Amino acid sequence: MSEQINMIELVQFIAGRTNADAKLIEQVLKHEQAFINNAPEDKNGEVNIDSDELTDYILSRPGLKSDELTVETILDAEMDYLMGKGIAGYVD
Repeated sequence: MSEQINMIELVQFIAGRTNADAKLIEQVLKHEQAFINNAPEDKNGEVNIDSDELTDYILSRPGLKSDELTVETILDAEMDYLMGKGIAGYVD
């Protein structure tokens, strides 16, 4: 996420879509960013993220109290936000 993202707006967007607590959303996004930062780039300099691996990583973080469905819902809402802003997309 090298483009500039308004984190307050993002958290509010996700909270509105998921009814999740803002602190949980922030934790999930922080762990997601750590996962992405450590993911290897392909030959084109792009990072491909497996959503199941990402969810498992986030759920394994100490201090995170959530379940798989909530984490996936938060990540899906984040992707909707990012795609709406033209920042990210899915690759099949």
